[in-house]
Amino acid sequence: MSYLWTQAGNFMTWLLESLYVLTGSWGAAIILLTILVRIAMHPLTQKQMVSMQRMQKLQPMMKVLQEKYKDDKETLNRETMSLYKEHKVNPAAGCLPLLIQLPIFILLYSALTRHGFTGATFLSVQLDGSVLTTIAKAINLVDEAGVPIPTDQLGFVMVIFSACTNPSLLFSNLGVWLPNAVLLLVIAFLTWYQQRISSSGNPQMAMMNWFMPLFLTFICFSLPGGVLLYWGVSSLLGVVHQLRVIRKTNQEMQEKPALFQEKPARKTEA
Repeated sequence: MSYLWTQAGNFMTWLLESLYVLTGSWGAAIILLTILVRIAMHPLTQKQMVSMQRMQKLQPMMKVLQEKYKDDKETLNRETMSLYKEHKVNPAAGCLPLLIQLPIFILLYSALTRHGFTGATFLSVQLDGSVLTTIAKAINLVDEAGVPIPTDQLGFVMVIFSACTNPSLLFSNLGVWLPNAVLLLVIAFLTWYQQRISSSGNPQMAMMNWFMPLFLTFICFSLPGGVLLYWGVSSLLGVVHQLRVIRKTNQEMQEKPALFQEKPARKTEA
């Protein structure tokens, strides 16, 4: 199993390097690789998004059934399954595609982090540097001996505190860190927007809409620009795809009869 995983990782790295040879740009190679992965995963992603969107649209009907048959679990289960069948919804359909996609994205992430991209840039984004390392470079963050602190020893609090105490250096070297920071902010916005359209009309997800972007932003502070570029492009394609699924699902659900009608009373045996 480990052999197959290693070979799959090597193939992903080979594909990335081949796209670089084709384009002459690591940034363009990462974008093309992201697009190819999204295309390969499209059938599974489509199935997952459609299932999740249909389940969300059925929530009002589910609440009606739960209220109507709250004292009759057997009838509630039967009517719920009938509702799923009528709208062609499989509650488990959204989980399996996600589980299959995860290894693919882990391999892609591994290929991007394994590659150095030494000195490579794309639209001024440093592909080999994270937001933390570019800020540290901009403010010339060094240890007591005057030696630059190794990137694996840079902490979030250390870098941010040093940046706040050296605003002149920070803002005089905007070109060093700002492109990576802007890309990070774009990813945070796309994550927030995708969460928002995914949980539209669900007040229980309001907190998650803000927590996830903030949590991912914190994680992405230490990720190389190459990984951020992949994440940003993938998130943008995901938002576009999801908007199309939402529009199509809304049209389909409007054509379905809503199950808000009163059910005929069950006959009681004499």
